[in-house]
Amino acid sequence: MTTKQEGELLTRVGPGTPMGGLMREYWIPAALSSEIAADGAPVRLVLLGEKLIAFRDSSGRVGIIDHRCPHRCASLFFGRNEADGIRCIYHGWKFDVDGNCLDQPNLPAHQMFKHKIRAKAYRAVERNGLVWCYMGARKQPPPLPAFESMLLPESEVRIQFAQRDCNWLQAFEGDIDTSHFSFLHLGGLQPEDVPEDQIGRYVVASRDPDFEFLPTPYGAVYGAYRPGDAQRNYWRVGHYLFPFWTMPPTGPFGANAVVRGWVPMDDTHTMFISLMWTGAMRNLTTRKDGSSVPGHVSVIKHKPNITDWYGRWRLADDHGNDYGIDRIMQKTDSYSGITGIHLQDQAITESMGEITDFAFEHMAPSDVMVTQCRKRLLAAARARKKNGALPPGVDDPEIFRGARGGEFLAPANYDLMQAYKEQLKASTDPTGTLQAAE
Repeated sequence: MTTKQEGELLTRVGPGTPMGGLMREYWIPAALSSEIAADGAPVRLVLLGEKLIAFRDSSGRVGIIDHRCPHRCASLFFGRNEADGIRCIYHGWKFDVDGNCLDQPNLPAHQMFKHKIRAKAYRAVERNGLVWCYMGARKQPPPLPAFESMLLPESEVRIQFAQRDCNWLQAFEGDIDTSHFSFLHLGGLQPEDVPEDQIGRYVVASRDPDFEFLPTPYGAVYGAYRPGDAQRNYWRVGHYLFPFWTMPPTGPFGANAVVRGWVPMDDTHTMFISLMWTGAMRNLTTRKDGSSVPGHVSVIKHKPNITDWYGRWRLADDHGNDYGIDRIMQKTDSYSGITGIHLQDQAITESMGEITDFAFEHMAPSDVMVTQCRKRLLAAARARKKNGALPPGVDDPEIFRGARGGEFLAPANYDLMQAYKEQLKASTDPTGTLQAAE
């Protein structure tokens, strides 16, 4: 059982909190590069409980700074983005992407003290169509993580964003809880409905898997296994990677180069970010008769983005319309009555409340990945607070190499590691990442 004190440590991410401090050691994906135009309007961002703005200057550099002007705290969201800096419209003070004060035009020259003034600014870099932000205290930021899908050319990566109205932990834990897949997403599907060439049929043939869990240098890995054919087990393998990343078994292991981030905006809002290789495939999308699996679509439908602090990447269906649940479809064809894998997960994790009441939980053996990942997070946050120990992967992003989630069949006498390593050797390796990890 997670205690109230442990729950507070795990879920609170603002400045000065142990978990917020741990996450500030890493680079954090903040926005799509395409969201921020040169000399265009600033974009409001909320990251780890801080209200920031992002802007791109005339030279193409991205700045991420506190939205408050250091002069009188007016919001720089209303600022003029011009000539390599953002200018506050209250008194004209101007700041560059590094937070340096460039101008104080409301002061006579002999009274200016711009060399003493700085806006609170964070380092920003771009890779694969994403803007990354480093919010830590180190003068030299760590390297970016070496996830497989981050090492691909930008043209080969599909990026998705979706905001979720709940704490990051319960959103993240939904992605490492594999046994729900047979119910929430595929509860209305029967084994006889599935084409025989799709190994995913074992998910519905046996809905109560056994589990293996192993801690790893970068986080943890689980394997949920079920009987497959006469000599093999069917495995669904997924990873947790510090601080908030997952590699779930969203499709056949051989090409499933996918990583997902569950970025805490604040304590009650999370931004989901998925980076998927365009060569990856999903399983169990159609039934034997060629019709679509009910509710099993991967498309995420958004409302138009607006400029509100929480106005980016919101889903078209949400709690306001009960996520579009169709009670007739729920009775006749779809287990959940909600259309869309992501929307089904969104409905459930948001239904837990803004922050889960851990005292109300009754964890089961099928929750081994959830309980063990909480322990790993707690240990890392406490060690950092106690003696400054860096959490896994901060200075060694190469430890993320060779991690991949997915589904596969393996001989029935194989354990998790043996089955996993055999799959790595046989997998498509578009970046050389898997080979380098051997």
